[in-house]
Amino acid sequence: MGSSARKKKEKKKDFQKQKLKVGKTKAKADNFTDTSFKSKAIVINQQSLSTTAPSSSSQFSHYLSLASSSKTDSQRRDALSYLTTQLSSQPVNDPMPLPTAILLPKLLPLILDGTSSVRSQLLKFLRLLPAADVGDRAEQALLYTRAGMTHLAAEIRVDALAVLEWMLEVSKDDVVTCPGGWVKTLKSFMTMMGWATSGGSTNWTSASKSSFGKFAFGKAGKAFPRQLLVLAQFLKAGLAEPEDLSPAGAGVGSFPLCNREMHMIPKRANAYAHLNLFGSSRDEEGEMYIDREDRQRVFQSKFRATVEEGISTAQKEAGEAGRAAAVLSKVLREGMTDYSGIDDIDDTQ
Repeated sequence: MGSSARKKKEKKKDFQKQKLKVGKTKAKADNFTDTSFKSKAIVINQQSLSTTAPSSSSQFSHYLSLASSSKTDSQRRDALSYLTTQLSSQPVNDPMPLPTAILLPKLLPLILDGTSSVRSQLLKFLRLLPAADVGDRAEQALLYTRAGMTHLAAEIRVDALAVLEWMLEVSKDDVVTCPGGWVKTLKSFMTMMGWATSGGSTNWTSASKSSFGKFAFGKAGKAFPRQLLVLAQFLKAGLAEPEDLSPAGAGVGSFPLCNREMHMIPKRANAYAHLNLFGSSRDEEGEMYIDREDRQRVFQSKFRATVEEGISTAQKEAGEAGRAAAVLSKVLREGMTDYSGIDDIDDTQ
């Protein structure tokens, strides 16, 4: 009997409504923060409110800083896109928001950027810069361009060639005459194409072209013909006879003022930089070769045999490489046809 009453009591307990304890709140957590206070004002550190919008030059400087120092590739690309839009949309006669002397040192390291979209956007921006301002900074631009030409990544080497093409279009004379512009750039070409001269008895290298040459895949699959064509442009800029100088000098009516352009005020910013009066001593690689004859002499003694060997090998291939090698051979033949070589000095001894 007792057992039955107990069972009924337990069954009845399931249907009973639990009484809530009114007036008691749940215990607060240990990390509870009281947010019931009210404030009349919220003060934020380093907040600047102004009724006037920032000037275009300050915005340009801000995006220049983002393009050169941002850790995110999308920010660098978007910042370069903004800079490109600003330069392309301003009137032709208006001055630039910032001078080229400030822009180039900050943006040239992006030639070695690991993101392809950043490098392509950089090239679009560089093409908008005034050609007269680029020539004075050709030496600094070539430092990063040569580093890109010998980079391990094939895509960076291809884009570095595009930068060199742009420089040859806007200031080819400054490219081949600036300190290190002739010898160092030619050595970068030799390394990039697998034509680097060795220190042994033979001039031809035994290094493989698989990493720097024509057997690359992907975007750089056609890099070797492109390298041959850009090398042809570079050699034409350094070895070809200047087009603006006639062999007869001035006209008949201006006799006896022959070669009067040589007696005019120089157009270069630093016309006597090749004398290196106040700079540190330069070696043969870092020397300035202003005269075409000097460039011919150095090319004959250090690079001509290697280049002709490479041209001979490339001409045996069919397709674009053979046609590009034919173009390079023509440029080399025209550039060195009047070279006598009488005053050559054997540098190997």
